[in-house]
Amino acid sequence: MAGHLGRQLGRYRLIRLLGEGGFAEVYLGKHVILGTQAAVKLLKNRLDPNDLAAFRREAQLMARLSEGHPQILRVLDYDDERGQPFLVLEYAPGGTLRQRHPPGTRVPLETVVGYVQQVAAALQHAHEQEPPVLHRDIKPENMLVGRQGEILLGDFGIATLVTQYAHPRAVGGTAAYMAPEAFRGEVHRASDQYALGVVIYEWLCGQRPFPGPDLVAYGYQHVHQRPPSLREQVPELPAGVEEVVQRALAKDWRERYGSVKELAEALEQAWHAATSARPAREEEERPLGKASHPEEATAAVEQTAVLEAPQAVPSAGPSLSLPAEGPRPTRHRLSRRRVLLLVSGAGVMVLGGGMTWLALAQRRLVSSLLDRLYYGRTTYYGHTEAVLAVAWSPDGRRIASAGWDATVQVWDAADGGHVFTYRGHTEAVLAVAWSPDGRRIASAGWDATVQVWDAADGGHVFTYRGHTEAVLAVAWSPDGRRIASASDDKTVQVWDAADGGRVFTYHGHTAIVWEVAWSPDGRRIASASDDKTVQVWDAADGGHVFTYHGHTNAVNAVAWSPDGRRIASASDDKTVQVWDAADGGRVFTYHGHTAIVWEVAWSPDGRRIASASDDKTVQVWDAADGGHVFTYHGHTNAVSAVAWSPDGRRIASASDDETVQVWQVGEGS
Repeated sequence: MAGHLGRQLGRYRLIRLLGEGGFAEVYLGKHVILGTQAAVKLLKNRLDPNDLAAFRREAQLMARLSEGHPQILRVLDYDDERGQPFLVLEYAPGGTLRQRHPPGTRVPLETVVGYVQQVAAALQHAHEQEPPVLHRDIKPENMLVGRQGEILLGDFGIATLVTQYAHPRAVGGTAAYMAPEAFRGEVHRASDQYALGVVIYEWLCGQRPFPGPDLVAYGYQHVHQRPPSLREQVPELPAGVEEVVQRALAKDWRERYGSVKELAEALEQAWHAATSARPAREEEERPLGKASHPEEATAAVEQTAVLEAPQAVPSAGPSLSLPAEGPRPTRHRLSRRRVLLLVSGAGVMVLGGGMTWLALAQRRLVSSLLDRLYYGRTTYYGHTEAVLAVAWSPDGRRIASAGWDATVQVWDAADGGHVFTYRGHTEAVLAVAWSPDGRRIASAGWDATVQVWDAADGGHVFTYRGHTEAVLAVAWSPDGRRIASASDDKTVQVWDAADGGRVFTYHGHTAIVWEVAWSPDGRRIASASDDKTVQVWDAADGGHVFTYHGHTNAVNAVAWSPDGRRIASASDDKTVQVWDAADGGRVFTYHGHTAIVWEVAWSPDGRRIASASDDKTVQVWDAADGGHVFTYHGHTNAVSAVAWSPDGRRIASASDDETVQVWQVGEGS
């Protein structure tokens, strides 16, 4: 899209779209007075005043960092238009080193040495800041060619401030370049050095040390396997150069060079030692890292460039994006101080008072790869962002999952094989539900719609547009004749499942309604809200029956027992409470989680309950007395949704780690 062409942001008029991602659009901007050019990166999402202030502080950090070193892409300006931030960045018309040297290309050693000197100088400057700043996504796509042929390190926006506030398990980056320790959820200055070592290896022989192709494979290879010998692939390569690269790629970060500066110096020394022993060639007399005629080199790169601004070029692994700009914050991840944004290829996550920059492009969070390999389970990797909802087909053969990537994906429950993807929504999909007969699926989204479509092929049936804000939950009546939907507009609406005709609207809540559930006999509906209540009401006409006030914070989920006698509700107060469905009398409270509980589900036989939490676990416990049965630790980030298979033998759990995992009941801690 080029919807902002001709628009003026600050003193820059947007004259050409250079690139676009899920979070931001990058335009070539022309200064309205001076006529100079810059890259203007415009965030698609709007922020509230508090988040704007926090983001502004991070932009100031980026600007100070870029101002202090000639090899770092400069941040020229920052502002916002009615809550929509934008950055003005130095324009690098020469493209990226990935474009200059496509995959499979061998780069002359002299050129590699020059590149490394410049990149290492930029990294060293960042690492010497107080507190240190880590880049965390070193790769050729983030190394740009300046107007004079110099190399500029870009996308420092995904850097991580190493402070006491940095989340100890937050990892990020492109899997093909990630250091072993990053897969375990820890990062150091030496993690950037490792990534640079991978880049050097790739330049010298034309391929990366490890082939992947997916996250799990990359993780195992980086953690356990030794890189293949460079000299076996490039026999003429000096032995000293290979030794330098191998040290940079040491599995233990403490065994690498003391700094990226030391790495660059060691590489240069190894090159000099080898070249001093033989006659110099004519091409070796060129300045390191520079073409003999920079303007010619720049022109050549521009002719083949796919992107002309500091953008990430897809590499190994899926590209990630958040949905397009929405009119308001919805879903608990946003409203609970877990705002994810992207400027300069970056995400800002608010973490308990500290700001941590997370690499979003090309990343899947992994804090315990070995756990993932250990469990005998099916993991579905089809989504490219956090997965927010999951539902089994009534026959248990398929699963539908939905998330931030604005898709609903239907796949085989036995082996994770993709069946088809529904793309009817324009923004994040927050809820999904199968009809009782399995023929249709209803999905609810940030775009304020509920869409009903064919479960066999994704054919659109109709769209319900009764809500005025994002729709957060959707549920079919047991007979399949009606659908109830809950919304950010504080209402629950009940409507005809055949044509979308509205039956009535329930207005009992005073805040966002997160969840809605029908009683097994279809006579009552329970709804959970940000107003800290669960309300039970008549499914025929919306008549209020009673309100449950047991929670001390927002209630995120509600579920009826299969016999309809009890209700379980999950809350921000870190508890799941089980209570009488007839009068709201509390039976017991489950305190097993250490963080917000997002979802709760009864087993089909009613004997157990599964709950999903921000503490990255799914816990299964006795529905009669709350006795803990086991804890599932397979995910590496918050678990957003959980659902039992119809036969009660398996559980599917969806997570912010971008996966859905299907596991046998009984696998636990």
